[in-house]
Amino acid sequence: MCVWLAIAGCSSSSVVVTPSPTPNRSPTAAAIAVAGGCGTTQVYKGGVPDWLTQAGDNNNPNDLPYFITDPPIAAGFMFGYPLHATAPGKQGNKILWVVGIPRGGSDLHITGHPQNTITPTIDQAFPANSSPGEIYPSEVDVPQAGCWHFDLSWDKNKTSVDLVYV
Repeated sequence: MCVWLAIAGCSSSSVVVTPSPTPNRSPTAAAIAVAGGCGTTQVYKGGVPDWLTQAGDNNNPNDLPYFITDPPIAAGFMFGYPLHATAPGKQGNKILWVVGIPRGGSDLHITGHPQNTITPTIDQAFPANSSPGEIYPSEVDVPQAGCWHFDLSWDKNKTSVDLVYV
């Protein structure tokens, strides 16, 4: 940055920096929207975007419903579909989180609450000790049915998702 400033200060022409284009983070045209999302989240089958395939080291599960977070820097594959509300640890709502930004050895922290309320809440953490790829296996159980809002964070990254539990 200092070098650029020195060059810009000595030059009589202006320098225009064009940011790199953001990769397409949406599902491909082959994706089929399915029920299971709520709020700002849509659930899909098929048509997984390239960034998600690469983040999962070409080893993501096939034919499972998935969703993409907002902002689109992570996604989750749902093994139990639809997700079910029940006493924690009783249902096994397995979600494989795949993050498009390196984990940097950081745990994935998930906090959640029903949409439009602040209670009840869940607070979970999952270690960055799985491979291949940038993945976090998890079980995210909630105590009551409805649309749940989840905030996710790892390293310095934050994103969110809304999911329906029946």
